[in-house]
Parts: sequence; structure tokens; C-alpha cells
Amino acid sequence: MNECISVQEMMRLMGRRVISTADLISDSEVQGFISEILNANRIYVIGAGRSGLVAKAFAMRLMHLGLQSFVVGETITPSMKKGDMLVAFSGSGQTKTVAELSETAKAIGGKVCLVTSKKESRIGKIADNIVVLESHRDQVKDESAEFEIRQMKGEHKSFAPMGTLFETTAMVFADAIISALMEITHCDLDTLRDRHANIE
Repeated sequence: MNECISVQEMMRLMGRRVISTADLISDSEVQGFISEILNANRIYVIGAGRSGLVAKAFAMRLMHLGLQSFVVGETITPSMKKGDMLVAFSGSGQTKTVAELSETAKAIGGKVCLVTSKKESRIGKIADNIVVLESHRDQVKDESAEFEIRQMKGEHKSFAPMGTLFETTAMVFADAIISALMEITHCDLDTLRDRHANIE
């Protein structure tokens, strides 16, 4: 078996990166994000690839809090209307499918909130609220097709492959937002458990 850095040390390294990222997140961006969630009629989430999995996990937790949340692209997701909001998870802020659907949501009259590592981006230009999660991203020449390129080529240069740091940090950030919303809405664990799936 080839020698490699230990899994435990890799976890510690990733953990330190998440902590250093947390130290850089803007309080005003976070407060704006929470305010948009609390004021929205319904919350839609979107992301591509692993960011999409983070988005789905976030939607599930919002539902556990008693908020109306939906995943864009699911067959039971209703039409979006003015007063609703879209939360887009996109490290580059450029992913083509996510950007196009964010622009559609904006045209409908919905609010667009972006969780990203790149504020100056296609989605960033139309977003009502942006939360920047700083991360060291691999460089891709055409970031609008970043997800598709990464999936096909499997190229990466950092110790954590293909946007892992953004996605891991985004997951921790999303769970922290849920914890904050639990306090604000006075939602306890028993209430969350009552809404948890019981036919899985």
C-alpha cells in the first residue's frame, strides 16, 4: 500500500480550513441571509453536483423548522411566485444551469440569495443577498461550465478534490444557519423530530 497523508490529518486540515473560513464570513451578509429566509413566503434551493446535495440537505432542515422549502428540479416542486426566494449554492457563482435558473427566479419576482466563494460572478450580479465563503478553488478556464468540466475530467490540484472545501464549508454554514433559525423561531429538537420522515 502506498504511503499517503493520514485520513485523520486530512480531516484536521479540512477542519482548520473551515474554521479559518468562518472567521472571514461577514456578519451583515449572514444577517441579511437570515432576514430573507424569515421574510420569504417559500424557499427554493438549487445547486449543481455536490453543491446540489448541500442545497437538498438545507431544504430538508428548513422543512424540519416548519418553513416551506423546495428543491428546484424535483417533480413535486410548485411554481415560484413573487415573494418567494431562491437560495443558490455555487462556489464559482457561474455554473451555467444554476445561473440560468437564478435569472429566471429573479425575472419572476423572487429574491435570489447566493452562497459562493466568488462575489463578482454571473449570479452575484443579480443576487439580493450574497454570503461569501472564502476558499482556495482550483482554477478553471471557463467557470460557467466548471461543474461539467470537473465531472468529465476529474482534474484537481488542491489537497481536497474538486471544490470539496467550498462544499464542506457550505454544509457546515447551512447547518449553522439552521441552528441560528432554531433559536430565533424558538423551535426545539422535539418539534424537529416530529417533522422528521417516519416512512423512510
